[in-house]
Amino acid sequence: MRLLLSACALTLVSACSQHPAQTQSQSVDSVIEFNEPRFRQDIQNLSSDKFEGRAPTTQGETLTLDYLSKAFAAAGLEGANGGSYLQAVPMVSYTASEDQQISLGGMTFNYRKDIVLGSRHDNRQINITNAPLVFVGYGINAPEYDWNDYQGIDMVGKIAVILVNDPGFALPNSGKFNGKTMTYYGRWTYKFEEASRQGALGAIIIHDTEPAAYPWSVVENSWTGPQQDLVVDKASQDSRVQVEGWISKEKASELFDKAGLSLATLSDRAASSPLNVALETTADIAFSNKAEYANSYNVVATLPGDEASDEHLLFTAHWDHLGTDPNKTGDQIYNGALDNASGTAGIIEIARQFAAQAKNGSPLKRSITFVATTGEEQGLLGSRYYAENPIYPLEKTVAVFNFDSTNIYGRTSDYIIVGKGKSELETYLTNAASSQQRVTVRENHPESGGFFRSDHFSFAKYGVPAVFAGGGNKPVDEASAKYKADMKQKMKGCYHNVCDEYRADWDLSGALQDMGVYYQAAQTLANSDDWPGYYQGTEFHHLRPAKTVQP
Repeated sequence: MRLLLSACALTLVSACSQHPAQTQSQSVDSVIEFNEPRFRQDIQNLSSDKFEGRAPTTQGETLTLDYLSKAFAAAGLEGANGGSYLQAVPMVSYTASEDQQISLGGMTFNYRKDIVLGSRHDNRQINITNAPLVFVGYGINAPEYDWNDYQGIDMVGKIAVILVNDPGFALPNSGKFNGKTMTYYGRWTYKFEEASRQGALGAIIIHDTEPAAYPWSVVENSWTGPQQDLVVDKASQDSRVQVEGWISKEKASELFDKAGLSLATLSDRAASSPLNVALETTADIAFSNKAEYANSYNVVATLPGDEASDEHLLFTAHWDHLGTDPNKTGDQIYNGALDNASGTAGIIEIARQFAAQAKNGSPLKRSITFVATTGEEQGLLGSRYYAENPIYPLEKTVAVFNFDSTNIYGRTSDYIIVGKGKSELETYLTNAASSQQRVTVRENHPESGGFFRSDHFSFAKYGVPAVFAGGGNKPVDEASAKYKADMKQKMKGCYHNVCDEYRADWDLSGALQDMGVYYQAAQTLANSDDWPGYYQGTEFHHLRPAKTVQP
């Protein structure tokens, strides 16, 4: 099965009648050997029950590493780590007991239903008594925005209670932060990091579905059971909050009411100006905790360039998912078919095509490296580790193209670039999309902070231009629109849930279309001398400045 790249569209020739979204291309500029059945089979295999949800440091990981290593080897790529396809990522798995004694303000809480707590400390027992609770608004200390929710308060021995997202979400027209577009200050990772820097004993985020961009079920499924992290030295571990987690908005409102305060009123105030308010009540928290150390692995494969082989373009996709939950009744496996067996299958298929191109006498000038990362679901762990310990120097890394869930909803006439407007790298995507007669657009819900939620962000923090793109809002025709609506309904609620399973009725033509954009963009950049940079006004401009102004 062959994918034709033309000025008309990207289509699968022998499958044009299989799905409503697919039509015959009219003219051919070049041929891309994307093999839809093979791509589909990779998704199905990686998300099968045999792989046990692909949790790091499990048998599911062992099977996944073997599968990916063999796939890259068969394609003809080299193991990037001294001939090995594996890069060890030292990890520690923290497991908090589900039998937790939690009292906030004299109220009791049901673990999972009302609150989820854990600890990233190598302590067998967490015991916190009479710890004062302090509402710290959004928990942000951002000098560039003249904002400090911790101003004038000593957090040592106290537990911070924090709103999700940032003030721009609540007041998008106020000029605060970046309006509806979430900044990194709105991410949960930042909030725990800042509470730790402030010397807090603990940090609890108030979950609210709209500003969080996901329901409570995601917290319950993602934050219970073993929680992986990178191994750090004792001083770094000791500087962290002892307990961190989430509380439901409903239960938080009850807690504030009992303290004689209004969560709604304080939330309004917190969006207008920096705020911290003592709840004049305390917390008692006790649970057992276990820390287990083991290496997980990134899979890294390289196709050397023929002229500038020391300069690399990276393709990333995380192979991991949530594993299994023996406490669930019925289906216990989080197969992670869309998130992210589909993205991992995508970089394998792109690797095959680039390797075939080189074998047929058309090697790229620069090298292309594929990094299937571990631990993304636990906080971008594998990509963070690679960025901190790169196999190839970051100053020689030209760009990063990241896949995190591919488009299973059919072909579109537009193409979404998450966080659009950050770097010159996006120009390559825009040009590639235009060859498919598509226009590039930003995501519909920038308030969800998508740019900070996937592996490309680990590289952006070091100034490497990185993109996360795919899918679109506008189906190419009425039949595609109907298919998309039907499949959206079938997949509703499956993000980080056991129903994220492979479906034979997925129309993958949209995924192949998007893969064509990445492929063409990477091919063009790899055969050039260009070094894209970040536009002025973005948070990464000072690290690798753009040569041009933002269009």
